Parts: sequence; C-alpha cells; structure tokens
Amino acid sequence: MSRVPILIASFLFLFQLPSSFAVAGESDSPTAYSLLQSYNFPVGILPKGVVAYDLDTSTGKFHAYFNDSCSFSLVGSYQLNYKSTITGYISENKLTKLSGIKVKVLFLWLNIVEVMRKGDEMEFSVGITSANFAIQEFLESPQCGCGFECKDSDSKLEMFGRNSFVSSS
Repeated sequence: MSRVPILIASFLFLFQLPSSFAVAGESDSPTAYSLLQSYNFPVGILPKGVVAYDLDTSTGKFHAYFNDSCSFSLVGSYQLNYKSTITGYISENKLTKLSGIKVKVLFLWLNIVEVMRKGDEMEFSVGITSANFAIQEFLESPQCGCGFECKDSDSKLEMFGRNSFVSSS
C-alpha cells in the first residue's frame, strides 16, 4: 500500500478532530492550569507537570496527562497520588466522577471522587466522607516528589494542616 494515501488519510483525520480537543503546549490553547481557573478553580488542585490534556466542552469530560504517576506528601500527614492519567467531568465550581487521584488517610488509600468550590473553600469528597479546606491553600501547584517542601521552592505553605477526612459529613 502506498504511503501517500495513508498520509492524506491521516491529514484529513486531523482536520476532523472535534474543536473541543486541546493539548497543553499548543500556542493557541490554554494550559490545564488556566483551564482550571476558567472554571473557577485554583491551579493548586493539580500538581506541576501536566504535559497535555483534552476536554470535550459539550460534556465537560476531560483527561489530564503526566509523564508518569505523581506522588508527594503534604504537611499534616496526607499523601497524595496522581496516576499518569486523570479523568473526570468539569463544570463551574465542580469536578465530578474523578478517577486517578488518591489520598492516604491513616492507613487507607481513598479515591478522591469529587471536588467542589464553595465560596472561599474547597470540598474534597472520597465518597463516604468529605473535607473542606481554605482556597488559599491551593494558590500554587505542588511539585511531584516533594510537594511544597522542594529545595528550589520558595513556597512553604502548610496544606491540609488537620486530619479532616477522619470525621464523616
């Protein structure tokens, strides 16, 4: 089979991609972090290192991609783990049906399934319980591996300073 028809077919396919598809790093596309802000979320709910994302603006379905999984600890004994691909649905002040984000509470790893912004607070739900944190704790993105305790980081924010996931809401 000739390469020319394959190249033409590939070229035509690219033009048929939905206009809602966006990849971080394209000059005319917003970054994943600025996209979060357009839905009224602070950038710090995503760690640094998103290499690409896609969003279907008609449904809010999204995927965010890292080169690898991303783990870090935060002051207050929380450990977070982001898989290399995070999925969910985004709308104004709400992330739902999340997949790919876990938090370690005591000795258990729990999936964060929903995040909602309520005024100046962020509510994180693991399904059976939720916890609220001040939005100021999410103004900067943590770094994979070291969170906010990186040697090159000027930020020494104390995030998740209390063990709020222990009590049920």
